[in-house]
Amino acid sequence: MFVPIGNTPRDYAWGSTTAIAEFRGAPATGAPEAELWLGAHAGSPARITGRPAPDGAGSIAYGDLAEWIAADPVAALGPALAARGARLPFLLKVLAAAEPLSLQAHPTPEQARAGFAREEAEGVELTAFDRNYKDEFHKPELIVAVSDTFDALSGFRPLEEVAGVLRVLREADAAAADPQPAALDLLAGHLDSAQPLRDTVEWLLRDGRGGDTGEASWVIERVTALAASAVALDSAYALSFDTVGALAAAYPGDPGIVISLLLNRVRLVRGESLSLAAGNIHAYLEGLGIELMAASDNVLRGGLTPKHIDVAELLDVLDFTPIAPPVLAPEQVGRGVEVFRPDVPDFVLYRVEVGEVGEVGGAVEGPTADVGGPDAAGAPIVLDGPAIVLAEGGDLVVTGASGAASVARGDALYVTPDERRLIVAGAGIAWIATTGR
Repeated sequence: MFVPIGNTPRDYAWGSTTAIAEFRGAPATGAPEAELWLGAHAGSPARITGRPAPDGAGSIAYGDLAEWIAADPVAALGPALAARGARLPFLLKVLAAAEPLSLQAHPTPEQARAGFAREEAEGVELTAFDRNYKDEFHKPELIVAVSDTFDALSGFRPLEEVAGVLRVLREADAAAADPQPAALDLLAGHLDSAQPLRDTVEWLLRDGRGGDTGEASWVIERVTALAASAVALDSAYALSFDTVGALAAAYPGDPGIVISLLLNRVRLVRGESLSLAAGNIHAYLEGLGIELMAASDNVLRGGLTPKHIDVAELLDVLDFTPIAPPVLAPEQVGRGVEVFRPDVPDFVLYRVEVGEVGEVGGAVEGPTADVGGPDAAGAPIVLDGPAIVLAEGGDLVVTGASGAASVARGDALYVTPDERRLIVAGAGIAWIATTGR
């Protein structure tokens, strides 16, 4: 069954006023449009906007996906997912950032279950400002750049790079009219500890959030000034120092300004992606992307936000292991078909690019696929669970086991697992989110 779905973009202040409208082929409203949610998450469940295909016989007697899944999980999710909690495990989004989002990280499944149970036992209201865990689920994420570039911070950078950043700051301070090396000595002292990244982040968050009285606040102020110098902006870390300026303009005096220099500064180009595992500290900075995540509200924040920051819980959740940027290369599984497959069971994301009507994406490997190889044309994408199809750039036709449905540019379909296999035709790109195997 194919069910047309849609939603109203979320109007968070950091959202772009044009990018989601252009993606959808709709006029811009002039207001920020940050995220378009396509899923059954209670925060903004997708609306059911039309009659189901293929036969269109009647309409589903529910206004949104969450209501339908709750009332008829076997039909909406299939027997397997219905038996495992009757919830859609993923949430597909179109995300458009014109300004930086908060620094944040997400828990492991074990941390989410323990944290949720603890706050429930303590009687913390779900809507309370200081609530950390809104549910029992982890929240791995995947973001694929749709704009020409997509900028982010993600994961702690290698320590030799952190040392290189500090060297440039010292050079900039030495060249300044009013050198203040003691401020950088304070930062260096924490970076010389047994747990340099953890100790530095904890110090900045605990000492640098109470106004301008702490030593960390002096360091934040000094680093912000030095990052704008010619020495810094002509260095190998120019992009990171430029980001410091942008963050300071949005959140002056925030500890996240200095924390950003400890993180990988990532610039994706269109079609590249990041896979964000539990414990990865990250912030999206600017760009339009397709985001796919586990359906959870569990966010531990670490700066660049007026929202609650629980320093102790954040430190427990963060993975301080230095890493390279966690870029996830797609698998080329057929003509015009890529799959982004992170190491989680909750979701996978297909990108299917098709030409004129009649040309289709190539074969996709699966446990029930009956195709010969990766270049075989016309073979379907095999579904192990429900799927959501989002059209980019043009109008598409999606064919399954029982029929077909059209989806216009910027629109979406919910696909029940009894369709089993999907073929895409038309002119454009189909983003297909479904469950992992």
